[in-house]
Amino acid sequence: MATSKARFITLEGGEGAGKTTLARRLAGALASLGLPVLRTREPGGAPGAEALRGLLLHGGVAWDPVAEAMLMFAARREHLAKTIQPALEAGIWVICDRFADSTLAYQCHGHGLDPQVWHKLAEVALGPFAPDLTLVLDLPPEQGMARAQARGTPDRFERLGAEYHARVREGFRAIAAANPERCTIMDATQGPDEVFAAASLALRERLGLAL
Repeated sequence: MATSKARFITLEGGEGAGKTTLARRLAGALASLGLPVLRTREPGGAPGAEALRGLLLHGGVAWDPVAEAMLMFAARREHLAKTIQPALEAGIWVICDRFADSTLAYQCHGHGLDPQVWHKLAEVALGPFAPDLTLVLDLPPEQGMARAQARGTPDRFERLGAEYHARVREGFRAIAAANPERCTIMDATQGPDEVFAAASLALRERLGLAL
């Protein structure tokens, strides 16, 4: 094991890409190395953020894009202040299912929100804080939506159309291309074992950690 410094790893991608499954496996692998690890999600991850999650995903409101982004960042600030930063300061690795990239992909690329709004909100809510590594799970939207629908009742974002989710996918690809030092794109059409192997390789190459 090359390092024990706590790191912040985010998993990004469209609906049904397999983020939750990968987060669970990565957390288990880190724990097997004796590393303390916290698995969390967005929107959510802290009491106030979880309350906002219900409004954003299941509240039945067609939010104005700016208001929606503001709520996302309000939840994210609570998550960062109450959960993520305390864990990292305590030496706990954090694996997060979605973070700020999702707002850029969903609200800006998907809904057409001006990216400058995202940048201003990120500056206020996050400052210089950013993930150490972001794994972007790339999957054609039609496959992802089929997986998501098989899970049960879809949330508000899962009910949006194919064109919207195609824009979100391109958004994640653009984010990864613009941030190669932080992001690794992974082929989420593969099975869970192959995706986990690719993620393990990324952790070894980017963070010096052999799973």
